[in-house]
Formats: sequence, structure tokens, C-alpha cells
Amino acid sequence: MSTSTDPKFQAALALHRFGLGPKPGSIAAIASDPRGALLAELDRPGVALVSDGSLMTAAKSSMTAFMFRQERMAERIAKEAKQAEQAAMTPNMANAPAPVQAASNDKLVPVKPDPKAASTADTKVDKQPPEPNVQQRIFRNEARAHFISANRADIGFVERLVWFWSNHLCVSADVVPYMAGGYEREAIRPHVLGRFADMLDASASHPAMLIYLDNFRSIGPKSIAGLIGKVGLNENFAREVLELHTLGVRSGYTQDDIIAFAKVLTGWTVLPAATNPEHGSEFVFNPRLHEPGPQTIMGKVYNEVGVNQGRAVLADLARHSATATHLAHKLARHFVADEPPPALTERLTQRFRDTDGDLKELAKTLVASPELWDAPMTKMKRPNEWLTAMRRAMPDLGREIPGRPSNVVQGLQARARLGEPLWRPPQPEGFQDVQGPWVDGLAQRLDIAEIVATRVEASVDPKDLLETTLGPLALPDTRRAVARADSRQQAIALALMAPEFHRR
Repeated sequence: MSTSTDPKFQAALALHRFGLGPKPGSIAAIASDPRGALLAELDRPGVALVSDGSLMTAAKSSMTAFMFRQERMAERIAKEAKQAEQAAMTPNMANAPAPVQAASNDKLVPVKPDPKAASTADTKVDKQPPEPNVQQRIFRNEARAHFISANRADIGFVERLVWFWSNHLCVSADVVPYMAGGYEREAIRPHVLGRFADMLDASASHPAMLIYLDNFRSIGPKSIAGLIGKVGLNENFAREVLELHTLGVRSGYTQDDIIAFAKVLTGWTVLPAATNPEHGSEFVFNPRLHEPGPQTIMGKVYNEVGVNQGRAVLADLARHSATATHLAHKLARHFVADEPPPALTERLTQRFRDTDGDLKELAKTLVASPELWDAPMTKMKRPNEWLTAMRRAMPDLGREIPGRPSNVVQGLQARARLGEPLWRPPQPEGFQDVQGPWVDGLAQRLDIAEIVATRVEASVDPKDLLETTLGPLALPDTRRAVARADSRQQAIALALMAPEFHRR
């Protein structure tokens, strides 16, 4: 696809490349100054934050889920104990008389089970979806807040940045299911337009990250706990911080550096839920677990004591030149192409160094870079971006329908079906940000597009949808295919499956 200097073309490009896709009327709304609209979103106070007083902190969510499981376990144990007691008191139940109930004439008659009635009752129960328990509500409430933030955003540039950094410093709900949403709200969103050093520190000291990468159980060999209990060091967290979060692979660190850094991070742990009803699952530095003495990492000796030793190392890693290069390449790759222009990567690298890792300045550099306005749309959207773009383009998709799963449940199911389940990356490096892993999922996208088209065909005009989602980006072949569709449903599905709608 060729680029254009037409203002509407640039506006549509901005909404797809920088944002989460157009809403009805949004292409025209920013056409007078697309770059200015992007910068204005960056300057909006609190734009990255989630304002929902019903959401608990990650630690509180974890504690609530823990107490729920404990209560369920206690109820089960008590029930089993009661059943055992009853069995012991009535050892020959086979000869016991049948239970009785009062008949209409007050005479006692045996109760005869009705197989048909039982079958009918079971069927009715099966048709009613069970009410979500406490744990399910925690996750779904966090998912709802995440979806609402994406759907309500004018452009979605800041939301895209939240998603990028949340994937860069990822945790997995497979390990911390009741903390993943709170982690994004607490460690990523407050710093997404601040300094990378602050985001890194917030991530590294968050209980979700410490549990996800096993640091909460890491104990210094020469610490008090290590000498008494003979338990050992866990290198996972230190390795991932160096390899994934900051410097990147082949950037000069050694296995000795990993071991030394792991020792620095001992004592960064989480208060146990079972013994801390008020503050369980919160971050704590426990000096009893911390490896004493100075540590040397990449040629520098860190003499700081206690938690400050780890914070000093993280601060240096956040400002390292290799970190600047690593992060700049990932940002350029995310917003432009799998193989980003070297000039863009270098520009972002230099801006990171010049501003001490100011992430808002990096975002502004993206807006000002000609590569983001001149490069063709070849970058394939990840599943969550495509699903969100659909939702933003068609407000009727947000309407709850009785008898169907809620929009949150449907959204979670669709993301899982397309291989990008919310907050569940398959490995610590996050979801892949190149095209290859997602191409095979196009058949599943078609299935979802057809389901959506069937749901909205009565209220969505295919031609209007095409103008909303793509406008001047729509190629002639796409317009002809939509116009010649055999049905309204097919036309909507074709618009949602247009190659231009899958790329940014």
C-alpha cells in the first residue's frame, strides 16, 4: 500500500499504526492535525490510569482468592469429617428404612425417586451458567477494566504503549492469576509516560513479578536463612532482567554477573498469605534472606546494603547504553515493521540516552519520525489489537444479549482462541511481536469475523463499516469485494477480514 499526504489518509494511518483503530467519525475528527492529536493524547493528565474504585490491589486480590480457597478447603474437610462420623454411627445403612415425607393426608409414605424429574432438574441446571466465584470475579473485573480503557480511548496511542510495556515486562496469569491485572495497573500504567528506571523498579518490586520469576523463594547462600536452612539461590529473575527487561542478549554480561545479580536480589520477596491477614502477598525486603556483602556486576562493585543494593543495580541497568538500544529496537519493531528502519532505531536509542529513559519523549519521537508516516502498512496486528479494532468500530458489539456469555467472557474466549489469551504470555519474553506466529491464525479470525457479522448484520451497514474502519486506506479490491458480496453478513465479514484492517 502506498502512502499519501492526504489528511484523511494520514488520520486513518495514525489510528491504525499508533492507536487501536478508528471509531465512527474518528478519522474525520483528527484529520486536521493527526500528529497534534497524538501528542495531545500523551499530554492528557492521567490518560494511562484506570479509575475504578471497585478494583482491589494485586496483593489484596491475591489474599481474597487465598481466603476463598482456604474456606472452600475447610468446608470440604468438615463435610468429609461429618460424613465419616455419620458412617461410623450407622454402619449398616443398607438395611435402614427408606426416608419418608408427609403426604397430603399427613400419613407418612416412602419417598420414591423420580428418574424423569431428576433428569429434568439436571438439564435445567446445566442450561444456567454457574455464577462466577470470587476468583473468577477478580479476573473478570480486571479484564473488564482493561477492555473499557481500550474501547473508550480516543485514539488508543497510550493504551498501545501500556500493552507494549506490559508485554515487555510481562507476568503470566497462569502463575499469578489474581495479580496480573493489578500488576498492569500498578507497575506499568503509572510509569508508561514516565522514566523507564521507575517502571523497571516498580516491576521488579511487584509481588506478581517476584512470584512469576521465582525470586520470592530465592535465598542467599550466606544469608542467615541460607546458613541455617541450607536452601539456595534462584537465578531466574536476575537472568530475565538482564536478558529480556534491560540489556538484551549478547550485550556483555556473563554467567558470573547473573549469579552476582541473583545474590543482590535475595530478600526481595512476598509476605506469606497464611500468616499475614492484613498485608499478605505484599512486597517486602527480608534481610534474613539477603546475601550479605558487596557484589560485582559487569565490572562495577555495589557496596550498598540491603534493598538499596538491588535498587542501585536496577537503576544502572535501566540507564545502560545496551538497554537503550534493546528497547529502541523493540519499539521500532512494534510500531513499524518486523525489520525496522535502522535510522529509526538509532534515533530512538539516542533519545533514550539523552532523556535518561523518558518514555514520553520516546513516544513523541515516534510521532515525529517520518518512518512511521512513510512506511507502508506491512506490520500484522496481533489478535488482541484486531479484536479491539472491531469492537471500537462497531458500538453494537458492546450490547449485552440475554442468554449469552457476557462481553468480558466472550472477549476472553476470543483472545484465547486466537492464541493471545489476556495476560497469559507463553514465556517470560512475552508474546511474539513479529508476523510469523500469527499468520496461521487467520482462519480462526475468519471464523470470528463471520460470527460477529451475523450478530451485527441488522444494525451495521457494510459500506459504513468500511468507511469507519479504513476510509481512504481501503484498497479498490477490498471495496469491490464488499460491494459484490452475496449477503450483508458476508459483506461485513469481508470488511473485517480486509488485509488493510489486519495491518498497521
